[in-house]
Amino acid sequence: MRDAIVHPSGARLRWVELPGTDPAVVYVHGLGAASAPYYAAAAAHPLLTGRRSLLVDLLGFGISDRPDDFSYTLEAHADALAAALREAGVEGASLVAHSMGGAVAIALAARHPCLAGRLILVDANLDPYDPSLVLPGGSGIASHTEDDFVRDGWKEVRERVGPHWWSTMRLADLRGLHRTATGLAKGKPGHAGAARVDDDPARLPVPGGRAPRGGR
Repeated sequence: MRDAIVHPSGARLRWVELPGTDPAVVYVHGLGAASAPYYAAAAAHPLLTGRRSLLVDLLGFGISDRPDDFSYTLEAHADALAAALREAGVEGASLVAHSMGGAVAIALAARHPCLAGRLILVDANLDPYDPSLVLPGGSGIASHTEDDFVRDGWKEVRERVGPHWWSTMRLADLRGLHRTATGLAKGKPGHAGAARVDDDPARLPVPGGRAPRGGR
């Protein structure tokens, strides 16, 4: 496991790294998820072994730190991820990103283009939506106020998302989880055209079918 300080508070973003050749493959998880449980099988698949792989947990999630004064917007996540990738010596990476992670990956490619050589997006969130709605497949986190969610709204979300998703969501900082969900609902205008999306998945096969659905 490696880490990098990515916030003035000293908070560290952490990742599991598999050695191999560059350019690296960087895996970015969805809302309430963590990269190792979602991506380990793909990263270890014979078609991908030999490539340097970073299974990253964004701030507030998984094994990374949970700073109270971090905004948890898509842009803030992208900048923190960029700082970690620079610390790791990554350039021109292939980013494999699921759901909310896809929105972060696009923001990273738009803001730090030298770090992203290719995007492979799985069920990426590209458009804003009404946070008061609990959409099919979605968590409904943003339908609560932050204080209500931290107090007891998370219990309702726990029942809605089920044990598979909750197994990683329970590791997340509650305020960070809510702020990220709220930022995701706001979207980012121009996402669809902000960066080139590779439309030839055969150039970087991701075995095993679709990633587990994480919703919004």
